[in-house]
Amino acid sequence: MCFLIDYVLQADGQKGVDGGLLPDANGRDGDPSGQKESDRKWQKPHISRKSLMKCCLVKWIITSAAPQGSNSTDSDLELAMVQHQPEGLEQLQAQTKFTRKELQSLYRGFKNECPSGLVDEETFKSIYSQFFPQGDATTYAHFLFNAFDMDQNGSIRFEDFVISLSVLLRGSVTEKLRWAFNLYDINKDGYITREEMLAIMKSIYDIVGRYTFPCVKDDAAFEHVEKFFQKMDRNRDGVVTIDEFIETCQKVVLSQKIWTNIIHK
Repeated sequence: MCFLIDYVLQADGQKGVDGGLLPDANGRDGDPSGQKESDRKWQKPHISRKSLMKCCLVKWIITSAAPQGSNSTDSDLELAMVQHQPEGLEQLQAQTKFTRKELQSLYRGFKNECPSGLVDEETFKSIYSQFFPQGDATTYAHFLFNAFDMDQNGSIRFEDFVISLSVLLRGSVTEKLRWAFNLYDINKDGYITREEMLAIMKSIYDIVGRYTFPCVKDDAAFEHVEKFFQKMDRNRDGVVTIDEFIETCQKVVLSQKIWTNIIHK
């Protein structure tokens, strides 16, 4: 299907939901490959936890985070030194599936990159584009920014970031699919139209760039949208509702589980 949907479907049933994402005790990035950033070559984005990290700016925040061993007093003081003061750690801990230490680490990285406590759209686009030098991530970053900007006020707060991150990394399949639906529902009217899906798909193909092999066909985005609606638009009314979206995706998850069980018997 596309990007976040594939991530949700592949992530379902895996253990260690986000192992290696947060820094270790020495503040090192938890990339299990052990490969140096300078040794890596750009590749066509594929659906994996690492690519999701890039899509959601997780890597940007986490690699800026200090070790998790600081005491709570220091973190509480840091909360008071920014233009936008996030909700208390206790409240965020209740709203997310992160521990207090994880929130402290994530907040420190967020504050290092955004001292004001807010991320505007241009900053978001600039940082996001760094991960896809061979393509144009501007449009997709715009859509992604709107999905993170929960109150649609033109900036992403730390609360917006960690609440969405908690859903994407540790939420249930249904929670993740609801978040993905919100991304694709550009005008937030409760429906995904062909026009909205085509805009999303074109933005994803823009990220890939023109230097891929095999080359992306000019009508690839349109074909992808047609396949999407053939599967999702169950009553053929020209739009996809959240119920249709979740029901279809969950059936795919179930069929994948059944097939996996058959293979491993």
